[in-house]
Amino acid sequence: MTSTHAFWLAGRQATGEDSFDVTNPWDGRLVGTVAVPTEAQTEEAVAAAYAVREEFAATPAHVRAAALDHVVRRLTERTEEIAQLISAENGKPIKWARGEVGRAVSVFRFAAEEARRFNGGDAQRLDTDAGGTGRLGLTRRFPRGPVLGIAPFNFPLNLSAHKVAPAIAVGAPIILKPAPATPISALVLGELLAETDLPAGSWSVLTVPNDKMPALVQDERLPVISFTGSGPVGYSIMESVPRKHCTLELGGNGAAVVLGDWSTDEDLDRAASRIATFSNYQGGQSCISVQRVIADTSVYDRLLPKIVAAVEALVTGDPSDAATDVGPLVSEDAACRVEAWVDEAVAAGATLLTGGRRDGATYAPTVLTDLPDTTTLAGEEVFGPVLSVRRTDGEAEAFAAVNASKYGLQAGVFTHDLQAAFRAHRALEVGGVVIGDVPSYRADQMPYGGAKQSGVGREGVRYAMEDYTYERVLVLTGLAL
Repeated sequence: MTSTHAFWLAGRQATGEDSFDVTNPWDGRLVGTVAVPTEAQTEEAVAAAYAVREEFAATPAHVRAAALDHVVRRLTERTEEIAQLISAENGKPIKWARGEVGRAVSVFRFAAEEARRFNGGDAQRLDTDAGGTGRLGLTRRFPRGPVLGIAPFNFPLNLSAHKVAPAIAVGAPIILKPAPATPISALVLGELLAETDLPAGSWSVLTVPNDKMPALVQDERLPVISFTGSGPVGYSIMESVPRKHCTLELGGNGAAVVLGDWSTDEDLDRAASRIATFSNYQGGQSCISVQRVIADTSVYDRLLPKIVAAVEALVTGDPSDAATDVGPLVSEDAACRVEAWVDEAVAAGATLLTGGRRDGATYAPTVLTDLPDTTTLAGEEVFGPVLSVRRTDGEAEAFAAVNASKYGLQAGVFTHDLQAAFRAHRALEVGGVVIGDVPSYRADQMPYGGAKQSGVGREGVRYAMEDYTYERVLVLTGLAL
């Protein structure tokens, strides 16, 4: 894991004049050195994507599906190797890294399936008015053009897959820009794509530094941008290119609501276990991790100690150890930011029940109560292993507390009441409502995205394919309908 890694330029490996090191956030060891493309090489990749756009769009579905199937097989064969790499560059516990590879396999499998059935056409009779006599409308979807996919560090393989697989499925060239902290997983994905028969230029994986991204974002030959990351960066991208089609999957402030009917010991044990696990998995570095628990006053006093006990039972330590539940954050700077936010909250009057300690890049799983609404932790996405718990009186107050956030990605509602589930679906201003579980559940084929400041557009393979394409109608005249 200490070799120099080339980037992928129009389907072939290349190196530039500069490079940077990727280090393990757990122990600081060198994971690998990564080559950086020059401006001329970046231009070559964009020009190649633009030049091949018509050829790739016309590629038979079976060719694109076969390439996607190949990636499925090769990811499966190399699961353990790639999981070890994700864990090394990201600090993710190995059991979660293995799960990430499994999810990426599913994404490419779903894309292969969708490639075979997408764009089948929709015929519409137009003779519903006299002027349409003898006319038939046939609607199909065509790629908008080359895609710029910008992936984050927290799921370096799977969220790269969510950019690349739908693009290949619809025949849209893609330039993938992985996060500087975790680029090697995406470069391995390039190795697998290079084994396929996809047209040269139809994909590139460019390890472009963040400060060189504005030129790529502004390039008119890349009319589609799919970005996953922070709100400020995502909205600055969209505001800088108002005529482009942007999908933004941004931050969250995930809430888990526990209603009064979720009240047996078994119910509360399950809720506490799920909340503890998914406020701390990936070190809390997930847009849909549990950051807030909103519990009905009738169950609050029984639930709170169960949550604390479940959090304290989590194993924190070396991410390469299969027993580890919580590893380090992506960097010591990230852990220091979390530490500062918790310290601010405690100084403002929050009660610290467990955690609140930092050791290098690792921050101990933390539970707070009495969190003042004015604190940074209350209003922003912590992206760390920190959880606050509050009591509310009744369903309406609980749902209002969820909606008080500027974010709206997903929410979880623990209830057995089907009517309450439908009320939650209507009332909660989020992109997804998960009943009987935490907001952290995501199936990679379902529509995924948020409301308010959690972004625009939807991921999920078929939904991303729709985002990457547009409808074009063909009107046939003089038919005997």
